[in-house]
Amino acid sequence: MSKEKFPVTPAVRFLREKKVAFTEHLYAYEERGGTTVSSRELGVDEHAVIKTLVMEDDGGKPLLILMHGDREVSTKELARVLGARSIRPCTPDAANRHTGYLVGGTSPFGTKKTLPVCMEKSILPLEKIYINGGKRGFLVGIEPRQVEKLLEAQLVEVGITKN
Repeated sequence: MSKEKFPVTPAVRFLREKKVAFTEHLYAYEERGGTTVSSRELGVDEHAVIKTLVMEDDGGKPLLILMHGDREVSTKELARVLGARSIRPCTPDAANRHTGYLVGGTSPFGTKKTLPVCMEKSILPLEKIYINGGKRGFLVGIEPRQVEKLLEAQLVEVGITKN
């Protein structure tokens, strides 16, 4: 059996440079499958699969929000917490420009520009999370407190149950 070849993305280089322990996980990417597909393919709880969302405030200033795969972001609550009039998702082109990653493969690590990061507070108690490694179909497993520390993430409580 051949050994899987894991991609070396800017996210992987960032984590290696910071000497952070992480595991690598490839899965069959499905367009618009999101965390439902990755959790199913990897056999992990969708709550532990963390999505990286690129948003912008009313002034067009970008930011990242890390959220459980089985939850959505209340942009209204996030705007309130950040003191912005509004927060909205970036267009795929803008997200790519800000991060250097394609939508579906956006990692919070090794982004083209250093962006402020908000992290849902309820992620911290999890033992291990699975977050995008910088390529579609590729997640890294990592301890959530490491993520908070590495990204200097602002902890927020803006998650709502998916409809």
